[in-house]
Amino acid sequence: MTTTQQTVQVYKIYIKATPEAIWDAITKPEWTAKYGYAGVVDYDLKPGGAAKTYPSDAMRDAAKTQGYDIPDLLIDGEVLEANAPHKLVITWRMLMDPTCAAEGFTTLTHEISEVEGGYCALTVSHDVTNAPTVAVMVQGDNADPGQGGGGHPWILSDLKSLLETGKTLAG
Repeated sequence: MTTTQQTVQVYKIYIKATPEAIWDAITKPEWTAKYGYAGVVDYDLKPGGAAKTYPSDAMRDAAKTQGYDIPDLLIDGEVLEANAPHKLVITWRMLMDPTCAAEGFTTLTHEISEVEGGYCALTVSHDVTNAPTVAVMVQGDNADPGQGGGGHPWILSDLKSLLETGKTLAG
């Protein structure tokens, strides 16, 4: 008999920024190209809308420098819920790696809530049930963040740095 275990990874970070600024940084391509892995999002922010991430020019250049090609579409999915500037829920499938792509769609949730002192809590929950390769990749424990191994913790740290200081972790 085979059993499956639900796996949900949860990351929470506090950012000194407005909910609107955090929302924009998550949902607007001009922001997502600046931090993390520099993917360019294209979200149709309504239930049933497309949720896609494309490589930026910087990402393509870095891949070529390291000797590999990346696909034209990195991540695909569907918007399940979009309640600006508080909650975004999408399905998420990584297409860069054939094993990850074969594991199918997972569910990624961003929740933004205001807390005291001009801060917001950003909670990212990623339901990686039946997607063990994706689970390892997004937890970010197994490789150099600058080489694609930092997962959600690195992306969130880079986002925080960008919003609070105007600079990413790399500079």
